[in-house]
Amino acid sequence: MILIVGALLWSLVAVRWVGINRQTPAPRAQVGRPFEELFTVRNTGFLPKLWLEVRDQSNLPGHHASHIVPTMLPRRNYQWRISTICRQRGQFILGPLTINSGDPFGLFQFPRHVRSTRRMIVYPATVPIHEFASPIGRLPGGQAVRRRTYEVTTNAAGIREYAPGDSLNRIHWKTSARRGKLYVKEFELDPLSDVWVFVDFDRNAAYQAVGAANMTQGDGSWQLPPNTEEYVVTCAASITEYYLDKDRAVGVVAYTPNRDVIQPDRGNRQLSRVLEMLALAKSETSMNLVQMLTIDQSLVARGSTLVIITASTDVAWVREAENLRRRGLHIVAVVIDPTTFGYQQTNFAELHAHAEEAGIRVYPIRLYDNLTQVLSFDPVKRGVR
Repeated sequence: MILIVGALLWSLVAVRWVGINRQTPAPRAQVGRPFEELFTVRNTGFLPKLWLEVRDQSNLPGHHASHIVPTMLPRRNYQWRISTICRQRGQFILGPLTINSGDPFGLFQFPRHVRSTRRMIVYPATVPIHEFASPIGRLPGGQAVRRRTYEVTTNAAGIREYAPGDSLNRIHWKTSARRGKLYVKEFELDPLSDVWVFVDFDRNAAYQAVGAANMTQGDGSWQLPPNTEEYVVTCAASITEYYLDKDRAVGVVAYTPNRDVIQPDRGNRQLSRVLEMLALAKSETSMNLVQMLTIDQSLVARGSTLVIITASTDVAWVREAENLRRRGLHIVAVVIDPTTFGYQQTNFAELHAHAEEAGIRVYPIRLYDNLTQVLSFDPVKRGVR
């Protein structure tokens, strides 16, 4: 009886006076890159803890943070670090945790639940692109715009005296030092046109390769699932990153299934907005590409570049894109070949030929293609049509 009562009391206090801390550097990660967490368990009581079992109930794929904590003396800490290569984009939940322990004889066990959770988002992977289709590069009218702007652009127009309200990062220090008073740089409106990326998430144009193995991209650090949705997302993310690295203003339109419109902008903040939208995108909309081009064409100004990313084989979207090209838009299409994913009820070669006849530059993507090589290949510059 003394043994049973002692074991019961020991089990009751085994998970008490225990603190656990979960440190996550950032609630964001990217497919193909490691996501790390640091766990710290502290014995805040006056009795030793013979053993503790920490069970993590996170739904991040491949993230195994559960751990067995060995004997802890009073007022001591124990730490372990978990690093997981993210394999799937989307939003996930970290936690809750369960701390379990018992008596030395294994008669009783009493779990303690730590219900705190935290959301994290995994951005889609991007592949390096060395050279993609160049935009036509000018605003409507075909001439550079000689108009001053308060924004910092790549076109420096001159200098002027400092005025109250000017940003300090625009001060031209060499001229200021030479003339003995502050001068600031002036910039002109960027004559380069915007780039719009239309991403097609029509559920009727999403295909899964049955029995196909996951593909390893680049250095083998991540795998691309064999379905057209992931190819569309990866291409959209990579092309957006490419144009933003070139200091172009990029906007994105997609139905994910809700209508998401990201107005053109530059910089890393714009890339984060696009990656977050693509991370949660699903091919669950009934909005096809033809309807999308018809409804959202008013967003794209004349002289802009429109990049269409789709797996649709409906020739109707080619005709609609041809009409947009006649309006003065530069059309580039990245088309996923569904025949390589097992969908044989279409003639992809005919679609490809019809698009090129309409003056649309086409980048065909097939299952197991190296996206870096395919997207970096410019058929016009190399004389291939």
